[in-house]
Amino acid sequence: MLNPKLIEQFFGAASIQRWNDYPRMVELVELDKQAHKFIIAYFIARMEPEGSVNMRSLIEAGIFEFLRRVVVTDIRPDVFRKALQKKEKEINSWVLSQLYDSLSEIEEGAFCKRFEAYINDSSMYKKERFILKAASYMATRWEFSIVYQTSQFLSNIDRVKEAVEEEIEDYYELISVRKMAMNKKISKIIDLSGRLRFQKRWAQTPRIPETSVLGHMLIVAILGYFYSLFSKACDGRLVNNFFCALFHDFPEALTRDIISPVKYSVSGLDDIISEFEIKMIEEEILPYLPEGLVKEFKYLLGLYGDNQKNEFLNRINEHEIVVVEDVSAYNEDKFNAIDGKALKNCDNLAAFIEATLSISHGVKSKELIQGKEHILKKLKEKGQMGKADFYKLALELEEYFGV
Repeated sequence: MLNPKLIEQFFGAASIQRWNDYPRMVELVELDKQAHKFIIAYFIARMEPEGSVNMRSLIEAGIFEFLRRVVVTDIRPDVFRKALQKKEKEINSWVLSQLYDSLSEIEEGAFCKRFEAYINDSSMYKKERFILKAASYMATRWEFSIVYQTSQFLSNIDRVKEAVEEEIEDYYELISVRKMAMNKKISKIIDLSGRLRFQKRWAQTPRIPETSVLGHMLIVAILGYFYSLFSKACDGRLVNNFFCALFHDFPEALTRDIISPVKYSVSGLDDIISEFEIKMIEEEILPYLPEGLVKEFKYLLGLYGDNQKNEFLNRINEHEIVVVEDVSAYNEDKFNAIDGKALKNCDNLAAFIEATLSISHGVKSKELIQGKEHILKKLKEKGQMGKADFYKLALELEEYFGV
């Protein structure tokens, strides 16, 4: 399904500092920026005319760009763009050489071939590429509003501010960008999602690298994407899996991250939290979405039935939401399926990697060690999803990181 080296490369983005030549009141890292970019790209794409954006291509193009970014690490984007203008072929060949071993076995090499085609052919996924560029800009603009607060004493900061503000005009052909620029309702959703970078995972224990709720959401989504590829999911199922995972912790922007030992140790507390989440979603999220997107977004968040919520249920939504046991029996776009149980394994695996990585770096605590073993036990019990074995992958990761 995935090899440990590729997973390590994705997590490497949690250590790539952004705006590191400016004073910042909080750390801004590449993993969070990429997660925010994907969220913004979803809303931009879904607000375009129906059928004009291929959502699977959007996801894949975003992952391709993320992969290239983790290889070029902290080269400033403006410098990187200039370098590409003069040495694009050489840079792309080098990027591919760095990733080939990690990608070559996925889909028997087909994924790697699409990645190579994407970085060498700017006309591939043209509309989706433009949306991702706009989303990247909007995420950068959001970050800059933080950087500007602590950088106003610098001599060139107003020139940077002017350049950032002017660039938005490049994307005005996208209706959602115009609405974001005018601070319309959708801006509140973009702002809420961006704030998830301030909430740290495993908040009660030291950890390296630190990851936020926002970054964690993207890691789970990427794991869900590769699970979907491995399972030969149809386009609709793959897209649903990715965005269900990407938004699975979105309500925590309103409720904050409540660690699992607290959530599940007090009888009935989980139900109270879920009830509160539903109330906050209905009051603070859904009213700010375009009307035509509300039903889809509720489905992705796991809302169903009479005021119930569980994003990790296997479900279909052909005419109404139905909970099913085996999603593979509904592998057609018309069923609008979501592999909830597999995504729960992706969520657990992401948490397992967070703990394992830190322990491998020598930063460990009783909570991390116990948490890692508890998650491994859950993966052993429920980690077999058809031919995909999340428990086996966890053991491979342990061996790879020497833990």
